[in-house]
Amino acid sequence: MRPPVPWDTAGRMLPDTLPPALLAYAFLLTLGAGFVKGAVGFAMPLIMISTLSILIDPRLVVAGIVLPIVMSNALQVARSGRAEAWAAVLEFRRYIVIVCVMILIAAQFLTVVPERAIYVALGVPVAMLSVIQLTGWSFRVPDAQRGRYDLGIGLVAGGLGGFAGVWGPPTVLYLLALDTPKKKQMAVQGVVYGLGSVALLVGHLQSGILNGETVGFSVFLLIPAALGMWIGFKAGDRLDAVKFRKATLAVLIVAGLNLIRRGIFG
Repeated sequence: MRPPVPWDTAGRMLPDTLPPALLAYAFLLTLGAGFVKGAVGFAMPLIMISTLSILIDPRLVVAGIVLPIVMSNALQVARSGRAEAWAAVLEFRRYIVIVCVMILIAAQFLTVVPERAIYVALGVPVAMLSVIQLTGWSFRVPDAQRGRYDLGIGLVAGGLGGFAGVWGPPTVLYLLALDTPKKKQMAVQGVVYGLGSVALLVGHLQSGILNGETVGFSVFLLIPAALGMWIGFKAGDRLDAVKFRKATLAVLIVAGLNLIRRGIFG
């Protein structure tokens, strides 16, 4: 197996050294991730993180997913409607603020964490969150404890977001725990993902992960991400969404476990 493209001694990633084969690999996997996002509305960052990191430096992968995440979440906000989005901001403002602040903070630590630790830190949430969603585990949040859960789950979601670009699954689980109606769920998710993606962009511009060397890779991945989402939107109505979602989660579990294996055993 080809070793990940390295981070050079000055601490800057070198996406211009990616050979055509790896660029094609990144293009195809991002196309698939965009398709899943368009078809069933989730998992694009999970798929990109867990698969691209197999052959490409995980820091470069995190830089690469930033702009596709911003683009895909902007589309989701636009589809939810302006009135619904504003209502979601008002109701979930505390949770949104906590998530965005934590994304900004956690993003700053990615450049100082050893590479093997990054593999484990990426693999654990991918595998764990996929298992939780696949098994259908859920919990209920009493209204009287809403503030406490906003803080706790917001810290977890934002921490994962800043470090791995993944804050969607904890948000979905929280909305289910609040018995949020499906239409409102879509609006809240759009707002949390949209504002969180802006925080992720700012955070990694500040951390140096997204810089003049790496932004080209992120721009490149916009193309397959957008194309995949468009195909997914078209195919979504014809898919068995439940079976497709379960199959996707099963693949993500395997990919997450492989990242953990690489972090532990090299």
